[in-house]
Amino acid sequence: MAIFLVQHGKCLSKEVDPERSLSEKGIAEVEKIATFAGNHNVAVSLIAHSGKKRAAQTAEILAAALCPPKGVVSMDGLKPLDDVQVFAAKLDNSRNIMFVGHLPFMEKLTSLLVAGKDDIGVCKFQNGGIVCLDFNTEQTWFIRWALMPDLAVDS
Repeated sequence: MAIFLVQHGKCLSKEVDPERSLSEKGIAEVEKIATFAGNHNVAVSLIAHSGKKRAAQTAEILAAALCPPKGVVSMDGLKPLDDVQVFAAKLDNSRNIMFVGHLPFMEKLTSLLVAGKDDIGVCKFQNGGIVCLDFNTEQTWFIRWALMPDLAVDS
């Protein structure tokens, strides 16, 4: 089974909005990615987000297109500076789950899972992009695909 890691969409600055809501461009890009993913049968059972407003908004937009049967939930451990090793140790690879969070957490988690160290830098995330990791028969993670807003053409 796969996991899907998403960096929240582009958001407003702290000066404009202390809660850092998604910007109009951020909303449009996440909607574009969500539609593309939905049209290409990306199936997730659950979408979990960090609880921060920008991540929750991103998760809700993705859920509208992907219709996860278990819905959308806020989850501890996905904030920008949370410990990726603690999160990875609890990771459930038995069902397709999408996690919406922040940098540097998402890049560090990907590096830890794929390369065994969180400081390798195996993948660069973009706001609103999805990175799909899968678990193979050798019991290791690998990057199956990545979809970034600039690549999600209308379909």
